[in-house]
This record gives sequence, C-alpha cells and structure tokens, in this order.
Amino acid sequence: MSLYLLYESSSGYALLQAQGLDEIGQNTEAVRNSVSDLNRFGKVVQLTAFQPFESAIDGLNQCNSVSEGLMTDELRSFLELNLPKVKEGKKSKFSLGVAEPKLGSHISETTKITCQSGEFVLELLRGVRLHFDKFIKDLKPGDLEKAQLGLAHSYSRAKVKFNVNRVDNMVIQAIFLLDTLDKDINSFSMRVREWYSWHFPELVKIVNDNYLYARVAKLIEDKSKLSEEHILALTEILGDEDKAKEIVEAGKASMGQDLTPVDLINVQLFAQRVMDLAEYRKNLYDYLVTKMNDIAPNLASLIGEVVGARLISHAGSLTNLAKCPSSTLQILGAEKALFRALKTRGNTPKYGLIFHSSFIGRASAKNKGRMARYLANKCSIASRIDCFAERGSTVFGEKLREQVEERLEFYDKGVAPRKNIDVMKSAIESTQHKDVEMEEAPPVEVSTKKSKKKKSKPEDAPVVATNGDASEDAKSEKKKKKEKRKIEQEQDHGAEKTNGINADVAEQDGTAKKKKKKNKDEGTAASETKKKKKSKE
Repeated sequence: MSLYLLYESSSGYALLQAQGLDEIGQNTEAVRNSVSDLNRFGKVVQLTAFQPFESAIDGLNQCNSVSEGLMTDELRSFLELNLPKVKEGKKSKFSLGVAEPKLGSHISETTKITCQSGEFVLELLRGVRLHFDKFIKDLKPGDLEKAQLGLAHSYSRAKVKFNVNRVDNMVIQAIFLLDTLDKDINSFSMRVREWYSWHFPELVKIVNDNYLYARVAKLIEDKSKLSEEHILALTEILGDEDKAKEIVEAGKASMGQDLTPVDLINVQLFAQRVMDLAEYRKNLYDYLVTKMNDIAPNLASLIGEVVGARLISHAGSLTNLAKCPSSTLQILGAEKALFRALKTRGNTPKYGLIFHSSFIGRASAKNKGRMARYLANKCSIASRIDCFAERGSTVFGEKLREQVEERLEFYDKGVAPRKNIDVMKSAIESTQHKDVEMEEAPPVEVSTKKSKKKKSKPEDAPVVATNGDASEDAKSEKKKKKEKRKIEQEQDHGAEKTNGINADVAEQDGTAKKKKKKNKDEGTAASETKKKKKSKE
C-alpha cells in the first residue's frame, strides 16, 4: 500500500509519494536518523505535484482553513487531480499522510480517501520540510523564507485583529490594574499616615478615610499655622464643620514634633501622589463599568461589574467563561481549597469569586451553599447570552437578578418563586418589543423632518389609527392633507389666488353655457325625430 504525503508550505500545496520505505526503515527512530541525509531521503520521497497559491491573500485563507481543520475547494481539486482514482465500491490502494488529524478526518469524510497521521508520518513530513527547497527546482534561495515570513506576519496580524474586537482583553487588564491600585493606594496611604503622624498625631483619630487624610495633610502643611481661616477649606474637604473645628483645636494643642520645611515638602509631594492615584483609580473604575456594559451587560447587571470582570479574567476570556459549567463557575477562584479538600478528603469549598457578590452575604449561613449554586447557574446563563448573542442588552440580566431575589425571599420567607420558563418568555417578549421599537424609530424621525420642512404645527399632525379600519383612516388623512395644502396656498398667494378664482369662475360660467347649449341642441334634435316619426305614421 503506497503512501502519499500532503505538505502545506507557505508557497503552496505539495503532494509527495513515499516509495521503498525499507531503505530508511519502517521504524520511527530509523526514519528520524535517516531524515538528515538527503541522498537516502530523496530516493524514498519524491515530489508528485505542486500547486502554488495565487496570492498572499489566498495563502492566508488556505492557512486559516488548514488550521481550523477544513478542506477548501482548491485543496480538494488538487487532491482529486493528482491522486490515483478509486473505483466505486472498492478500497483505495493508497493512503494520504497528513500532519493535522482534523484535516485528515475532514478529507476522508468528503472524498473517501483514507488518511493517516502519526509519528511515522510526522517524521516524514519533517524531512520534507527540511529538504523542501531541494524538491522544487524553480525556487530561488531565500524565496521560501520570505514566503514563510510574510505568511506568518499576515496570519498573526489577522489573529490580533480578530482579538481587537473582543474587548474582554481590556477588561482583564483593567481589573488586574484595579486590584493592584487598591493594594498600592492602601500601602501608600498608610505610609502617609505614619509619616505625617510624627508632626500631627491627633489627625489620625479625627480623619479615618485615607483619601481625605491625604487631602487634609496637603492642606494643613504646618500645624502651627492652623487657624480659624482654615475651617472653611477643611469643611469643603470633610463635609463636616464640627470635624474641621476639632482639627483646628487639636492643632493648637498637638503633641507632635516640628518638621523642617524640606521634610514638609516631601510629605506634601507624597500626599499629592496618593491623591492622584486615588483619582486615577476612580477613573479606571468608570472605564471598567463602561467596558463591562459593552461586553457583558447581562453578567454585569446580574452580579456586578467588578465581580463579573474578575470571573472573566480568571477564566481567561468571555468565551472560556461561557464554556464553563455552573459547577466550575461556582468554585472559580477557590482551586487551592478544592484540591486541598480532595487531597485530605475534607469538605469541598462552596463558593469562589462569587462570594464577593451581595447575594451570598445576604443569605443565611445554612443557605449560603444553595445560594452560591443557584447564583452560579444564573451567571453561566448570563455569560453564554453575552458571548453568543448578536445584540447586547440587559433584559436577561435584569430578569435573572429578579429570579435570584425571589430565591432569597423563598429561602427566608417561603414565598414561591416564578418558574424559569415564564421569566425567560417575558424576557424574550421584552427584547422583541425593543427590537420592534428600534425598527419603527427611523420612519418616525423622517416624518418629523418632513413636517419641520413644511413648517406644519405639531397639533395639526395626523393621528395614526390603531383600529382595524386602516384604509378609511388613510383616505381621510390624505383628504385632510390636501385641504391643508390648499389653505396654505391661499394664505401664501392671496392675490394670485383671487385672480385664479376669478378665472375659475369665468371658466365655470363658460362651461355652464356650453352645457346649456348642448342641452338645447339635444332637445331640438329629439323634437325633430319625434316629428319625423309622426309624419311617417
């Protein structure tokens, strides 16, 4: 049974035939040792056909299809032309060696060609890759390397462009930075407190918030200069006049030591740096909220932006999170505790990152595990909707949140919650209503623009009929519009209208006279016919 090899190079498809494998050996190790020798390998493997790619774009498309395990039309025609034809009802006397098993299964399904892919075939293809420039005579030195480099750049660029549209990468980076900023701001603010407490130790007990403490330290600078003039500025920072007065009084009787101006300048600069970091943290949180509303609106409305972003970052991407079952999502973030429990045969953890959700904290101690399992179920549904839905909306997330609230009431008070089918039906109906409103919105805007151009009042706008007699209402609307147009023309062109009316009256008189003459002529003709009939009788 002969063996053919399919090699996908950067410049095109190559089909090679392996004959006399006894010279290099049937064993994988023997083939591996003989691959480096071109004289031995060239006698066994010979080029049968080569089809170059038409362009760089064609090569990129072929490379993408091969990586996905799909056979293109060009590859199918190339194989059918160059491989021996197999009669119907008979087995093929050859096999095709392929590097990708998925591609081989797709080829065998569509063309009924037996394909194999194993270590032996991979070693042969490695030898082909090593000596490929020797098999094709027309290739110049350096052409193959240029083709490989260009295809590699275009392939990686296409993958990067594909990932740019998925903003979950930005969410992952933002939540990592947010967590590190929280740690840094906390440690820096503690350093500011310790540093400035040497000068003004009573301030720590009065101001508990780290950000406000840094602002107050930046404002006070030297405690000996505190006076009643600083009360207004302190009340603006703290929002409490009593605390501001207490700071001023404590500054007069402070037990702290004096600092040199250079030391005070360094403390002020560090306090300003902490304030800047806190402001940047607020802006970063707003950025994270907007990004989460774009990529995973249902998950964000269900469990919150920060917890949802942590779940996405821990899973790696939104698609990975959508692929996770609810049992995996429940303990996501508690892997160490899980494996420790499996090793020691103890109790497995009930929750991971979803513990930071407010629903778990509101549940009672005996119902925390139930609540975590139910919440993980709803989070997996929300993540799948966000990942695979064409349009993003928060309808499903809000409905799922209502279900979780009802489940909490059921655990606490025993109130029976709604069924999942009913809730999903109501969510689908609301989304359909929104889609209908979005589709109907553009024509309404056009009609308003037209009315503005005509300078018609909104009170005179025709009311849209909601009854079944739509045709009659439409006719009445058309008549009203015609009457309005006539009235506007009369108002705009009064003099011309009067002349036109006179002309119309004259024309009407003329037409009336003509009608009278016609009637007279018809009467005389009828009398003459009657007289003729009487004379004949």
